[in-house]
Amino acid sequence: MVRCRLPTGAGKEGTVALEDPRRIRNVALVGHRGSGKTSLAEALLYEAGAIDRLGSVAEGTTTCDSQPDERARRMSISAALAQFRWRGYKINLIDTPGEPSFVADAIAALRVCETAVFVVNGAMGVEVGTERLWQRAEELGLARLVFVNMLDRERADFDAVLEQLKERFGPHVVATEVPIGSEQEFRGVVDLVDMKAFVTPRPERGQTVEAEIPDELAERAEKYRERLMDEVAELSDELMERYLEGEAISHEEIVAALERGVSEGRIFPVACGSATRNIGTLRLLDALVEDLPSPAEIALPSLAAGDPLSGAADVPPVALVFKTLADPYAGTLNLLRVYEGTVRSESQLLNGRTGQRERVGQLLSLLGKSSEPVEAVGPGDFGAVAKLKDTHVGDVLTGRKEAPALAMPELPRPVMAFAVEPHSRADEDKVTGALARLCEEDPTLDVHRDPQTGELIVAGLTPMHVEVVVGRLKERFGVEVDLKPPRVPYRETITRQARAHARHKKQTGGRGQFADCHIVIEPLGADGGFEFVDEIRGGVIPGQFIPAVEKGVREAMSAGVVAGYPVQGVRVRVVDGKHHPVDSSEIAFKIAGSMAFKQAMAEAGPVLLEPIMRVTVTVPDECVGDVIGDLNARRGRPLGMEPRGGVTEVRAEVPMAEMLSYGADLRSLTGGRGDYAMELARYEQVPAQIAKRIAAEEAGEAVTAKA
Repeated sequence: MVRCRLPTGAGKEGTVALEDPRRIRNVALVGHRGSGKTSLAEALLYEAGAIDRLGSVAEGTTTCDSQPDERARRMSISAALAQFRWRGYKINLIDTPGEPSFVADAIAALRVCETAVFVVNGAMGVEVGTERLWQRAEELGLARLVFVNMLDRERADFDAVLEQLKERFGPHVVATEVPIGSEQEFRGVVDLVDMKAFVTPRPERGQTVEAEIPDELAERAEKYRERLMDEVAELSDELMERYLEGEAISHEEIVAALERGVSEGRIFPVACGSATRNIGTLRLLDALVEDLPSPAEIALPSLAAGDPLSGAADVPPVALVFKTLADPYAGTLNLLRVYEGTVRSESQLLNGRTGQRERVGQLLSLLGKSSEPVEAVGPGDFGAVAKLKDTHVGDVLTGRKEAPALAMPELPRPVMAFAVEPHSRADEDKVTGALARLCEEDPTLDVHRDPQTGELIVAGLTPMHVEVVVGRLKERFGVEVDLKPPRVPYRETITRQARAHARHKKQTGGRGQFADCHIVIEPLGADGGFEFVDEIRGGVIPGQFIPAVEKGVREAMSAGVVAGYPVQGVRVRVVDGKHHPVDSSEIAFKIAGSMAFKQAMAEAGPVLLEPIMRVTVTVPDECVGDVIGDLNARRGRPLGMEPRGGVTEVRAEVPMAEMLSYGADLRSLTGGRGDYAMELARYEQVPAQIAKRIAAEEAGEAVTAKA
């Protein structure tokens, strides 16, 4: 540890013990769902002595899956931070979800760590989630290490997985270990750096023992060792020269070269093991501190010109909030990464988004849901703080006068929307507040009130995403809701020009109401917006009433004449009209404008529009034909395919209405091995027969609602 005097205004005066950034390792465990990330985190914590009992995902006893819904589903839903020590180093380990529904937490973890450890299923190989997160890590310039897990499973094949890794991620993926035995006979690993075997006969801490390399593995280990040394030697001209001359290279030199190559993204080590049997996990702990970079060795995120981050401890602090946990009783818990300066308990920091100062109470060190108080968190380190007033994911907390820009990576947009209906009207306000709290925790959620139907809408990345939200509403906040099927956000537009004349005249004694206007409407295209043009000449409609005409038109556009959906892609020109010096008013011209628009639209070839989604489906090669046939049956238009070593990426454009249940259907078609993502491409006209059916359904719902 180092000692640092706090800057003035950062908190109480005095010195505080901080972690030396050179002895910190910030590591995100990432990978496809089901690859064993949480089990690996549990094994690492157990080996390091941070916990005294090895938990199990199947039994719901792991440290990092602490939420009831995570234990019930046997999967990670939120990122969990585990802070522990190994060989004098501090390791900040973030266990992330592999399910695409909760990818925001994995992306946020990559943003604040220097290293990503990719966990790969030894039987399934490189899966689509691993590829997508690898691309994210590459964009962020992270160091990467691969751990091939589950080598004790049936059909596990380390050599095949290693070849897949090289095909997908390049030739600089290289094994630093090879397994001893296979499937049920898997019992240890050979360390290729020192050419030593480490055998784990029983999954208890302290049972890993050093042994001689088995004779039947000697030739194979030498072959892999040669490949490793070829890669290591390429990292340095001096090492290359000595290696070619046959000179011995020491353990320390190999480790130093490996760490430099990993930090620079020039080499990607591959370790192996079985987390549930605690094989290879002790060696992985050593690799975390020996082969991976510290915060002091990696360039800090770039800021605006002239405003660099120094990484020093004795400057005003700058910290990024990367995770928010919402609790109905304890309030929010914000997890943060400090980039420079020292954040101390009982201090005040500026929130860069709100411009308001936040009181930082007691700082915490986390081990899953367990916590311990700490006095301060220095540069390169992680911490947590509870009950900040208005601080969420992506916010910067700083002791500077102005907050620097530290943006989070772009997150996928929610595409699956459901209507939420509380079981009782008394719970409506409670549901709205609880959903707002859950949105703070998950930035990929969208909650809004549909202006067309008045329904409360929750939109997420997948149906499972929204189902988890509903479960958390009940479990955490005590409110139960029903989900209605997702509604497709249809729109309406026009296909030709039309003219209309509307007069609103009402006389009931005293001052009456009078307004007269002529409008012309014209199409702007399916994805066009709305334009309003004032072409009145001679003051036939006084200028103060023109905005009222526009307001009436806009209100009429909220429900079109085909099926009652909002109208878009229209230009409205007000070309003529009349007024009365006494009876004309804003409300009268608003009504006249609304009447005129409805008349004109009925004559302008109104049509129904539907959202077209740009879909990317990644499936095993043998499933491509079935998937393309299914997309065609959904009125899809294939755009192309890209084979990628055992899997194929199929791109297509498909109407959103045909994709509402696609996740379950794709799992059925591919045996659970397919994955997809989609985003809005544009709006297009709905085929006439389908539009007729939608209009009839909407009319039927309207009649039922009135009844």
